[in-house]
Amino acid sequence: MWATALAAVFAFMGIGLVDPILPAIAVNLDATPSEVSLLFTSYFLVTAVAMLITGFVSSRIGGKKTLLIGLAVIVVFASLSGLSGSVDQLVGFRAGWGLGNALFVATALAVIVGVASGGAGTAIILYEAALGLGISLGPLLGALLGGWQWRAPFFGTAALMAAAFVALVVLLPKTALPARKVRLRDPLLALAHRGLRTTAASGLFYNYGFFTILAFTPFILGMDAYGIGGVFFGWGVAVAVFSVFVAPVLQNRFGAVRVLAGTLLVLMLDLIGLGLAAGHSVPAVVVLVIASGALLGINNTIYTELAMGVSDSPRPVASAGYNFVRWTGGALAPFAAAQLGEHFGPQVPFFAGALAMVAAIGIALVGRKYLTAHEPHLV
Repeated sequence: MWATALAAVFAFMGIGLVDPILPAIAVNLDATPSEVSLLFTSYFLVTAVAMLITGFVSSRIGGKKTLLIGLAVIVVFASLSGLSGSVDQLVGFRAGWGLGNALFVATALAVIVGVASGGAGTAIILYEAALGLGISLGPLLGALLGGWQWRAPFFGTAALMAAAFVALVVLLPKTALPARKVRLRDPLLALAHRGLRTTAASGLFYNYGFFTILAFTPFILGMDAYGIGGVFFGWGVAVAVFSVFVAPVLQNRFGAVRVLAGTLLVLMLDLIGLGLAAGHSVPAVVVLVIASGALLGINNTIYTELAMGVSDSPRPVASAGYNFVRWTGGALAPFAAAQLGEHFGPQVPFFAGALAMVAAIGIALVGRKYLTAHEPHLV
């Protein structure tokens, strides 16, 4: 369990790794912010689509082999990313990285749930802790290595994933095959459940706002790699702390739907504040970005718990269907935000993110009767 969680930390570091070096990549590869934003779009688009095949693969070769294949793919494409000679090559290699990420991330949650001794709830908290820690350490590693050379973070990630590969080979026992093999269409069929479909649709718009903050903010901070890395390290720490320690308390006290709607509302206000501060006050942007991490941490945990438990589909199948939809939002946001910023000014991408939060809240409230069955008894 701990070996898988540690490997998940390394995998999630790849999400924010490029954040501090986005401006440097744009300069060194003579690219616009929109072109550089495709590093996120290609990564998450392939991740989203590949989610549909993860259950098919893991149910036939086992969770351990699927994890190892995912890690191996990441090692290869992270290394190739560091060797890129143009932004087009880098975008393509990040797409390959996204395939490995999908195979690993979707399977890791199921494996952790399967081998954890404290039940699914404890396993999900551990998974979200790995997510938060990885997201916080990714920008820090990207800054420390990227401040020296923009290619270095890619090679650093490849080395970490190779170490995770070795750790899983040694420490993770062979995982049993499920009693029923997953069909390719099963994740899409799982979305026929209204509760899971509501969670996924709301998560799509939520992730649009999430990755607007992550992918577009580096371009308006006016900082070097170390400065951007420091800001997003603080942001990632907030994600980790609030996902692990605050989200369960709030959910047990108020219920998932109330907490979800409340934090999405505050996140909408945060995005409006970012829009008002963009281009005018860097300190305000920094404070609002770090504050958003707390809200994102809470929502990450609640969305994941809802996705894993709101339907009667097997957890890996439900997770695949949910992640296919929500990562689509992560794929759309970086490029759309960069385009809006280039054509209409740095404020508009954040206002668009705020509108996405309105949609996420509306979907959750309209479908709340399909979600409340999963809520714990209030204490």
